[in-house]
Amino acid sequence: PLCTSPRVLSSRAPSAAMLDSTVNVLVAVPALLGLLWSAKEWLAVSRVKIDGHPDLLAKQDSQAVQSAQGMVSEMTKIAKTIQEGAMSFLFAEYSYMAVYIVLFSVVLILFTGTATTVAFVVGAVTSILCGWIGMKIAVFTNVRTTHQCWRDLKSGFEVAIQGGCVMGLSLVSIGVIALFALVLAFKKFFAFENPEAMYEAIAGYGLGGSSIALFGRVGGGIYTKAADVGADLSGKNDYGLDEDDYRNPACIADNVGDNVGDIAGMGADLFGSFAESTCAALVLAASSPDLEKSWSALMYPVLISSCGIVVGWLTLLVRSLIYPVKDMPHVEKALKGILVISTVLMSPVVVALSKYCLPEHFTLGGQDVKWWYCAVSIMLGLWSGLVIGYVTEYYTSHSYSPVREISETQKQSAATGIIYGLALGYLSCIVPVICLGVTILIAHSLCGMFGVALGALGMLGTMTMALTIDAYGPISDNAGGIAEMAGLPETVRGLTDCLDAAGNTTAAIGKGFAIGSAALVSLALFGAFTVRAEVKSVDILNPWVFTGLLFGAMMPYAFAAWTMKSVGTAANDMLKECLSQFPKIMNEGAEPDYERCIRISTQASLREMLAPGALV
Repeated sequence: PLCTSPRVLSSRAPSAAMLDSTVNVLVAVPALLGLLWSAKEWLAVSRVKIDGHPDLLAKQDSQAVQSAQGMVSEMTKIAKTIQEGAMSFLFAEYSYMAVYIVLFSVVLILFTGTATTVAFVVGAVTSILCGWIGMKIAVFTNVRTTHQCWRDLKSGFEVAIQGGCVMGLSLVSIGVIALFALVLAFKKFFAFENPEAMYEAIAGYGLGGSSIALFGRVGGGIYTKAADVGADLSGKNDYGLDEDDYRNPACIADNVGDNVGDIAGMGADLFGSFAESTCAALVLAASSPDLEKSWSALMYPVLISSCGIVVGWLTLLVRSLIYPVKDMPHVEKALKGILVISTVLMSPVVVALSKYCLPEHFTLGGQDVKWWYCAVSIMLGLWSGLVIGYVTEYYTSHSYSPVREISETQKQSAATGIIYGLALGYLSCIVPVICLGVTILIAHSLCGMFGVALGALGMLGTMTMALTIDAYGPISDNAGGIAEMAGLPETVRGLTDCLDAAGNTTAAIGKGFAIGSAALVSLALFGAFTVRAEVKSVDILNPWVFTGLLFGAMMPYAFAAWTMKSVGTAANDMLKECLSQFPKIMNEGAEPDYERCIRISTQASLREMLAPGALV
């Protein structure tokens, strides 16, 4: 058995104690400081008082003051409805997840033992906690972003970034602390045959995180698109209403969906990739007889993410100096600058960690590896992530030719625009796949599967900033919706639209990171499995292997088909509800029933996510 009695089998040599304590500090302190920084930013956001525009309140005109107070009251009311809708979805989704965690834990404890089950539960609960924190700060920040945009663009941008920063830093910090605590607890309370067996059990942490990511991404995605499509079809097409017209009963559900999909969903997705890539690297490192003797070498994958938190703070400070936001064109530059700065700052950190944490050279899988091989593998992933992000941005930003070409083709026919857009979508895959291929080829040649896992960690090395930008998007989008529904001046909506447009573009960069890292993580996990199972080679001419490849290639299409079908079903439910309410709203002046639309989207998304989840 992998796990025996709860005692420590061996202790480390006294000469390594100082090094071990240094490693522990380098892992724990940045993560703890990351949580403190998140708390600081949360407090900064909470200090924003929603009291209206000072110029309006300073006027002697009582009607202007009363109008400003009415808009403030409406803003807070709308924000509260969005917050309640988001929390009700999370509560319902996490109830489903709790049942899954319990049932799957029973399966794990029967087939793998207590240790793996504990790691699985810790990973799942950590992912849930991170999703909850991200959602809380997003729905807390959106109305404050609206209020600050009422004053000026810079204030609105800074509040939105501060809210996103809370999610980015807290998610990575909590993930690192939970994983590190799990490693220390397993060393203290369980006895394993060898370090490799211990880290194989800890891989359950990645399984827990990725399981929650599956349901969070699918359930959140169905909710988001169902609410979005339902709101657009019923409001825009049938009644000519604006996107966030307060008379549209689905407009609140649409704003809730932005948070559900891009905060809870994307956060869980990247957390799952982080947990899986780190666990895969730990398992592969423990398989080396040279690395298993060194605590710093074993903790090397965790240190990459931990030091990435420090890079995140520095990035935010440097950004404010290099890319201050004073006018609309500065917003997109500042967001893209965050990714560039974090990548540049992370590069020397990677080299330093590799030099001081790893032996000069070591054996891994029968291959002689030098410390700088590992640094190169991480750097390949780090810079490939930036390239993939920028290619994604090139094909999705209105600033470049692809989007403008699509808009030109739409002048003649919508059909030609769809065809042209699909063609550009296929073209956009070429450079990212080349980047992934080069990263995998060089990293594997240098370090084997350990290099591939390090490449995935490198791509996620700037995850704090990728998540910050990702959370910034729905915060800004919600801010625009609140501004329109509350009847704020058009200038305010113009500023929130500017923030939102830049956020949509840079959010596409975040999706590039998520997809690229997921590809590397999947290969790294396969590599960890082959090392643990002692599989030396895979023969694709074997009919069983070839058949498995065909079945595996079919799975994404089946999964995509089921999720798209689910979105269509859920959107149809939303559309029916909106169309049933509109006659009373438009003709009789009745109030829209926002809560009912939120319930419909919640129930439909959770019901429809079961089939795709079961397929995986």
